[in-house]
Parts: sequence; structure tokens; C-alpha cells
Amino acid sequence: MLTPPPLSLYVHLPWCVRKCPYCDFNSHEGKGALPFDDYIDALILDLEHDLPLVWGRTVHSVFFGGGTPSLFAPKHIERFLQAASARLRIAPGAEITLETNPGTVEHGPFAGYRRAGINRLSFGVQSFDDGCLARLGRIHTSGDAERAVKAAQDAGFDNLNLDLMYALPQQTLAMAEADVERAIALAPTHLSHYQLTLEPNTLFAAKPPPGIPDDDLGWDMQERCQTLMADAGYAQYEVSAYAKPDRQCAHNLNYWTFGDYLGIGAGAHGKLTIGSEQRILRRWKHKHPTTYLQHAGTAAAIGGDENIGRDRLGFDFMLNALRLNAGFTLELFELRTGLVRSDIATELDVAVVNRWLEIDADGSVRPTELGRRFTNDVIALFLPD
Repeated sequence: MLTPPPLSLYVHLPWCVRKCPYCDFNSHEGKGALPFDDYIDALILDLEHDLPLVWGRTVHSVFFGGGTPSLFAPKHIERFLQAASARLRIAPGAEITLETNPGTVEHGPFAGYRRAGINRLSFGVQSFDDGCLARLGRIHTSGDAERAVKAAQDAGFDNLNLDLMYALPQQTLAMAEADVERAIALAPTHLSHYQLTLEPNTLFAAKPPPGIPDDDLGWDMQERCQTLMADAGYAQYEVSAYAKPDRQCAHNLNYWTFGDYLGIGAGAHGKLTIGSEQRILRRWKHKHPTTYLQHAGTAAAIGGDENIGRDRLGFDFMLNALRLNAGFTLELFELRTGLVRSDIATELDVAVVNRWLEIDADGSVRPTELGRRFTNDVIALFLPD
């Protein structure tokens, strides 16, 4: 039987100053005066439209993603959070994250974001090498990044994530190490460290930049940087996430443990367990901000609805849970999917034989070191026929 899991709220703010050539997110270059107030109005209408799907449930985390959410001033973020609190039960002390670009700090003082209700910031630093930043098309410098992080700490933020990328064009092993060392020196509570990939429908995919490290060098960068982070007290708990003790990202952990999330905003995706109907619904909104603004609060703003079929539930669960170093329990699998462990017994047996997974007597399932290196292969075992 399906049991509704913890619920999160994802809010998409779609504009940025400049579209990065590697970015495949739903982000749009802001041109001219942006309709910030109108967009907040649209978000509130969107939330009201979806409320019947989550009546009576508590929101345990909120995440403002983008785009560049820090283009929105604190007053905009505060107005939305006040409206959301009047319509939803938000847990006391809920983690509320705002993604921010170090090049847009002047658009919203950090003290203002704290007063608005933000208690966690995620900085899109990517690199502390100015040459790498220029080749990535970023609008900030390494100096901007360091000043932004310190300004946030001075404003009282003690829960900070820094995003870093590696295997960048013309990057050496020493440069990748230096990025991590400079990030650690700023003492964030969380680091995200992921490899540059050439995603379809991006400028880099159409015209790859010269000097991208090969797979062997990329692997060396990953291993060396993991060691540096571990030595500094950042424990890896997910494929690309590292945290100080008790500072894992609660919002993302809810994704990875197949929790529910209500997605509002242009192009936002949601996943919701409808307990009374014993089904899991995925819903997404129209991607383009103009279309979204025209229809927010009506069924016309919905880009699509899909009920996840039983044949795909196992795969969808594993796509998330197998990213975690700690894995999952078979009890959690049953609670979150409504399936029983025998539904995936054959696939689990193959993964154990291949030494990709370990299963304890208490039903705990976790990837081995080999399994973490071949995560995609392990997940592929659970694909529907």
C-alpha cells in the first residue's frame, strides 16, 4: 500500500543574466525589465491551483531553483514565502534554500534574504580559476565568488553549499585540486562536485570546446578531489554531494529517497503520491515564462500529467535511491512504491552477483564501491521490459 512520504516544495525562477553554454536547465536570458512582481503573482496562483493535491500535508523543505533566483530581490522572495505559509503547513525550521550566482549579489543583500526566510544558500561557483570561468561563460570572477560567500557568512548564514565542476576545458589535475582547496578554505557546510557533461541541446554539445579532459584524467580529478574533501571533513553521501556532519541537503535527500515534491513555476516538475487513489503522479508546467505567465493558475499552465505505472516504479525509485552511498532499505522501497520486495528480487540478485550491491540481513541495500562506479549500469537493471 502506498504511504504518502515527506513533501517538499520546489519553486522555479527561470531568468538568468546570460545562458551558460553547458546549461540544459530551463533558464532564459533576461532582456529588458523582467516581470518580477507578475511572476510572483503567477507562482501564488499556480500554488493555489495545485493545493488540492496536497491538502493537509506538511512541507519539510523549500527550494528556489533556476535560472538565477538571486535576480529576485528579497522583497519578492518574502512575498512568495508569506503567501505559501498562508496556504501550506510549512514545518518549523524547514530548510529553505535559494540558489544564487556570485555575479548577482548586488541584486539582493543577503541580510534581506535571511529576513525573508531563506536559511540556506547554494552558490553556483563552478570554479575558482578565472580562465575556466571565462571558458564556461560565467558572469562572475573567483574574487566575486569569495566576496559573495564571505558576505553571506557575515549576514549570518551558516548553511552554505558551493557548486563546483571538474573536467573543464583546459583544466589540469592541479587546477581541479586548487578549486576544491579554495572552496574548503571558505568553510561551507556542503559541497556539490560534478563532472562537466555535454548535454544535448546546449551550445557545448553543438560545438564542443577544445581541451576537455579525457575520461582517465576526469577520473583522476574525481578521486583526488574526493580525497581532499574527505580529509577536510566532507563526507560523500551521494554521487556528487559532500557534507559536514548533519549538513546534508534535506531537500535533495527527499528527492533521492523518492519523497514527494510539489513543483511550481515555469517548467517546474513535481511528483506526488495521491494516497486516496493509490497512485503516484508526475506533473510539469509549461517551460516558457511567457506561456506560463499567461496561464498560471489554470489547467492550461500544466505541461503534462503522468501516472507512474507499476512497471516503472522500481526503475524510478532506483534512479534516485541508488545515487546515495547509504542506499536504501527494502522496507522504504515498499512504502514509497507500493510494490513488494519480490517484485525486484531478480534484479537485486543480478546486482549482488555482479558485486554492485550488498544486501544485509535486515534488508539494507547499498552500492559497493564498484557499484558506485557503475551506477548507470546498476540502475539500468530495473528498466521496464
